[in-house]
Parts: sequence; C-alpha cells; structure tokens
Amino acid sequence: MNKFPSLKQLHYLVTLSETHHFGEAAKRCFVSQSTLSSGIQNLEMLLDCHLVERDTKAKTLVFTSMGEQVVERARELLACSRDLVELSRCCGDGMEGPLRVGCIPTIAPFLLCGLVQQVNVLYPKLNLLLREDTTTNLLAALQHGEMDVLILALPVDIHGMASKVVGRDAFKMVISKQQASSVTMPLHYADLPDKSVFLLEKEHCLTEHAVSACQLTAKEKINPFTATSLHTVVQMVANGLGMTFIPQMAIKHGILENQNLVVIEPPGKDAYREIGLVWRPTSSRTATFEKLGDIVKSLL
Repeated sequence: MNKFPSLKQLHYLVTLSETHHFGEAAKRCFVSQSTLSSGIQNLEMLLDCHLVERDTKAKTLVFTSMGEQVVERARELLACSRDLVELSRCCGDGMEGPLRVGCIPTIAPFLLCGLVQQVNVLYPKLNLLLREDTTTNLLAALQHGEMDVLILALPVDIHGMASKVVGRDAFKMVISKQQASSVTMPLHYADLPDKSVFLLEKEHCLTEHAVSACQLTAKEKINPFTATSLHTVVQMVANGLGMTFIPQMAIKHGILENQNLVVIEPPGKDAYREIGLVWRPTSSRTATFEKLGDIVKSLL
C-alpha cells in the first residue's frame, strides 16, 4: 500500500520555507524543533529525495530545486484542505463565520467601509477579515490559502483562479483649474506638454488599466515620478504640476474635495476598469462570494 505525506509534514515544510529557520518554524507550528526536523526528514524519506540542504555548523539551510517544487505543491494541497474544512463549516448558512477578503489600494479606501456596513446589516453573522495589498501579493496569498476572496481591478492575470465581474469604474482626467484654462477641448494627448501626466507605481494595476483604457500611447507625456497612492498624485496635480487619471469611485468618495481641480473626460471612448471578485476554483464558498459580489455591485 502506498504511503502519502501527511498535512502536518507539508505544513512543517511550508513553514520552514517561509522562515528559513528551524527554530522559528517550530515555534510557528507549536512543536519542538526536533519534532519539526524529524517530520521533514520523514517526508524526505517518503518522497525519496532531498528537499532541504542543512549546514549545521553555519546554521543555514537551502531548499533544493525539488524542495521548492514540493513547497509549491504543498501550499496548494494545504489550501485545498482548508477549503474542505470550510465546506463542512458552511453546510448550513454560508453567510456566517470568518471570511478573509483582500482588496487593492485603489479600491479599498472607497469601497470597504460601505461593504462592511452592508454586510453587518444584511449578514450580521459574517465576519469580514480585511487585507489591503497589491494585486500580485493578494493573488499569491489566495493561491497559498491565506485569503478566501479578492476584490480586484480587471483584466489581470489571475493564474487560473475563478472570477466574476461585478461592475465598471470609469476613468476621469483631473487637472488644476489654472491649467484647464489653457487646454483645448476635446483633449488630445499631442497637445499636452511632455512629462505632464502623473501615474502610480507599476505595482498598482490602475496605472496599466488607465493607460490602456484612456489610450495613452505617447510615453514622453508620462512624468518619471511615480506615486504610491492616489492622494499623492492628486496633490501633485493640485499644485499645478500636471494631470492624472482618477477612477470615478475615488471622485465619488471625495478624493478631490477642497482641491482646486477640474474633472474632464479623457481621450478615448468609454474609458473604464472592471471591478471583480476572484477566488480559488476549489473553494466551497461560491454562493457566499456571489452574495458578496451583489453587495459590491450595489455599492458601485
């Protein structure tokens, strides 16, 4: 009869890959260091390959190529096991218990407060555990089973995850009133000074979405300065340094209040980004995500 790795062994290995320290990994797993080390050694014997190269004198470790591959598979298996547990928990009402929701920074400040308020009213037994992070980091957390569902701007490579679009968020151009008086409408990028368009860092997918949706192909118009938040680019524009793209969601929630700014339509037709929910296809909480998506849709 074939023997298979235990979830405990896989958990030890994944935790060790995250800490790169046997002692710290053992603490996270609430076991002794010898227990964790023995568990990983047994896993290596079971798989008949070395996963971790240990240097006891230097007290260092390196994961082998096979070890790194096993870690990735182990993360997937652990995520599936968590989904299995959630299936039993949600066999009754799916709108109760904890739900780990991730959201990107260009959506979170303008959506999550309303989302929490609506969930508290409609589904008081559902406990939202929120995390704000970049698309890349959130997708990695979802794949590793650390998040249940994400609220992202689409399109984006979701690496085989399930998704549902719940609404659109239009892009607007924002410019200071002083500069607006010298701009000919309708706006053409060719008429703008070089380096006059301010954008977020590339880690924020809003930049790629805005540039694509608003058909900005002239790279010389983009300022080399990149911001980490929409509030920063708003301040740059408010001080007469140029212009930027702002999603309607942010404008609706007052990001331009008390600023000497004008909102104009960007070049291109029907410029927008899609807002969607993303989750693991193995998750048993699809019905929960559908209802959560309905709330997000109503808020948009």
